[in-house]
Amino acid sequence: MELESVPGVGAKTAAALRELDDPEAALRDGDVASLARAPGISEGRAARIARGAIRAEHDDPGGFTATKRASEIHEDALALLTDRTVTDYAAKRLETIYPSGVRSRIEEVRAFAESAMARDPDPAVLDALSAVEPLSEPGDVRVRDRCLATRDAERYADAQAAIPEVSVEVVDDARQLAELARSYSTVVALDEAFAGVDIEGDVRVEPNALEEPESVVPERVLTFFARNRDRIRAAAEVHRVADLDAPCDLETLLSALAQLDADGSVSGDEELDRLATAVDDLDAAVSTAESVANDHLREAIEEQDVTIEGTDLLSLVERGAGVDSLLQRELADEYAAAVGKARDHLVDALALRDMEATARRAFPDEPAYPVEHSEDVVARLREELTAARDQRATRRKRELADDLAEMREAAESLVDATLELDVELAIARFAADFDCTMPDLTESEGVAIEGGRSPLLDVPFDEVEPVDYAVEGVTVLSGVNSGGKTSTLDLVALVTTLAHMGLPVPAESARVGRVSELHYHAKTQGTLDAGAFEATLREFGDLVADVDHRNPGRDDGAATDGPAAGTDDRPVMVLVDELESITEPGASAKIMAGILEALGERQATAIFVSHLARDISEAAENDISIDGIEAKGLEDGELRVERSPVKGKLARSTPELIVEKLADDGADDADGFYSDLLGKFE
Repeated sequence: MELESVPGVGAKTAAALRELDDPEAALRDGDVASLARAPGISEGRAARIARGAIRAEHDDPGGFTATKRASEIHEDALALLTDRTVTDYAAKRLETIYPSGVRSRIEEVRAFAESAMARDPDPAVLDALSAVEPLSEPGDVRVRDRCLATRDAERYADAQAAIPEVSVEVVDDARQLAELARSYSTVVALDEAFAGVDIEGDVRVEPNALEEPESVVPERVLTFFARNRDRIRAAAEVHRVADLDAPCDLETLLSALAQLDADGSVSGDEELDRLATAVDDLDAAVSTAESVANDHLREAIEEQDVTIEGTDLLSLVERGAGVDSLLQRELADEYAAAVGKARDHLVDALALRDMEATARRAFPDEPAYPVEHSEDVVARLREELTAARDQRATRRKRELADDLAEMREAAESLVDATLELDVELAIARFAADFDCTMPDLTESEGVAIEGGRSPLLDVPFDEVEPVDYAVEGVTVLSGVNSGGKTSTLDLVALVTTLAHMGLPVPAESARVGRVSELHYHAKTQGTLDAGAFEATLREFGDLVADVDHRNPGRDDGAATDGPAAGTDDRPVMVLVDELESITEPGASAKIMAGILEALGERQATAIFVSHLARDISEAAENDISIDGIEAKGLEDGELRVERSPVKGKLARSTPELIVEKLADDGADDADGFYSDLLGKFE
């Protein structure tokens, strides 16, 4: 798949997508999680890109929701699903499921939805999902204690591109390499020419380092896992609770994660902890060791009786000798003991091993009071400890990074599978909450719904009365006010939209003819002015002309025998709610009759809700089906309605029902006034 051929993907976005391991597969699968790992691409953007790639893959021209109200029905349907997601990712991923007139796309989603409906939305699984998020790629890793070195300018540029986390230096010879070794704890030479050169410090010759960047910068892997540690652990918990097959051994993965601190450093290594503590505590340990020595020496002096003969005192004064000479002469043993205590304390306090000899030289043998450490020796000890700590840390990082690098792909799959599970569970919950079933999607026109209940009504779903309704061709739906005509139209639109999304529908059963465009015109509030009225007529004129244009068999304005060729390929459904409100009732009836006749000739499926069903029928030159939502009557002032439309039935209006009720009451109709009024409705 050519990345730039995907709608919404330009050169810059394509370059970002190429940073992924397999961008074509991610686009083909609608894998929002993988696409969102590309630099600068958010989940919302990834969903839009995935949607464009899916349309391109199925040669889908789009345009299913052809009107504002049709788009609103799709948004409502999507909201019913996203309201049942736990993660933000799943909500974005569901946005890649859209209504389509292309059979291959519908079947693709149907297979996914049927599998999803078998999932058990266990509350424990949903609770565990709350901590799962898509993995993030850290882009701020910077390592300053090591560098790459090369003699080749071209390799220098390659190194900067391959391993941007560390500095890259150009060196001409071993002397310059040795200078780098004094500035960095580790130097990685990229040139084979440096092999065998004896240089003090941690200098490694690794010509293949650019092919194995994790060996130079294990922090790249460790930071990734450290940043995503909680997300990976949460995904592992979901797999455990849901009893899912994991792409790797979870105990091994979790054990490796346990060795990571939140900042990406290695934890749980006693030797590394010892060295790190020694570096941190060195100054304090040296100071305390001095105090130990001076306290011992002070006590020794206080307890010692020193006798100096006059000639000795005179000799000391003449030579300018001070207390050091006196200590050496009279307290040599005590000084040695004091220094020994200082040395022992320093070694023990820092738990020194290999560097014990250096530490002991921190306190000189020459007597002095007070006892003081050697700055040069302590500085050398600090360098040795720091180097040992850094080398140990790098070695442990490399070891752990090697282990985790082998599990990175599995960890990504683990989290991706968990996020996809949330998508599946949202569909399963939607199907369960609204008693859904998979509809039969046919190539024939029309729609047939049995036991359909709309979740879009503003009442609890279990209180919604089921509706049976089937339509083929064009139909006028009549009925009393508040009888459910608009909600029936919404139900037909919702079932049709969900079926073309490849999703289950809220009905006991449903058969839906394939539709490429859904034109749903909501009720207009108030009579339109001349300009708006003309615009509305043009909209219907364009629709009829467009349907006619798709029928290459028509060249004389007459209907062709059999289904229209054009509408077989791009069939349309037209739903209209009380178009008569756009102008005067008499004119509205004639206009609707003409529109319905044109749509009928062109094999479209259409349902027009109207109170002018009788007038439309009379104005039409051809027979037009009329269905009615029947009122059972008035009981205690409340309208009782049979919600399922009756085929071929012109429903009576609310005024007619009221007049009938009065006419049936003989006491109120003694002079036959109400009976005469009732006759006007016949």
